[in-house]
Amino acid sequence: MTLLRDAELAAAFDHAAHSYDTLVAANPGYHAHLRRSARRLGLPASGAGLRVLDLGCGTGASTAALRSVLPAAGITAVDASPGMLARARAKAWDDRVDFVCAPAESLAEAGVRGPFDAVFAAYLFRNVADPDAVLASVHGMLAPHGRLAVHEYALSGRRAHRAVWSAVCRGVVLPVATAFGDGDLYRHLWHSVVAFDTADAFAQRVRRAGFDRVRALPLPGWQTGITHTVVARRAAAPAGSGR
Repeated sequence: MTLLRDAELAAAFDHAAHSYDTLVAANPGYHAHLRRSARRLGLPASGAGLRVLDLGCGTGASTAALRSVLPAAGITAVDASPGMLARARAKAWDDRVDFVCAPAESLAEAGVRGPFDAVFAAYLFRNVADPDAVLASVHGMLAPHGRLAVHEYALSGRRAHRAVWSAVCRGVVLPVATAFGDGDLYRHLWHSVVAFDTADAFAQRVRRAGFDRVRALPLPGWQTGITHTVVARRAAAPAGSGR
């Protein structure tokens, strides 16, 4: 299967926006896992005075996780899909949450500028055409020693975990998504995970982008070995300096 990219992928998310929250609510642990990954940023309690970038916010589930963990932080939530972002904006937020419609590759052009104290990216990196370029952009937007948490379907590399993922997609996700008319997007979900980096390979990619203290942390439940949080810190030396 050819994976969806750029405008084609944003259009598929636009179409799926009406049913997205219903589908993710059926995923055991979905919201709890996002909150766990947000806590793994290791930011001070409440987040008062901090700026956090929620990159690929979708309908706002990741934004809600950040707000739950960091109730006083300022959050800039970005997504490339106008349909998903409209769903996010329609929810109840305080005035410290701001939404911006932009691709992850074009943040500066949309007026999104650092420095941020942290970047949180949920289910984003396997959907971008050039993850290294997005990591470089994220690195540049972080304050010195700023934190990164990538919450992603990144397989462990074990055959058993890949088999579980494919069985769930084939037997549960695709039939339900197809009933909603969104089979193309969720076929992309299935195959994009299989084609993407393993958790360890993505952690290495993050290190190459100039981050240190990089760790790939598993999430519990049926997603063990399937979903990970990759956490990191912007290194003191500039990306690519070799120091």
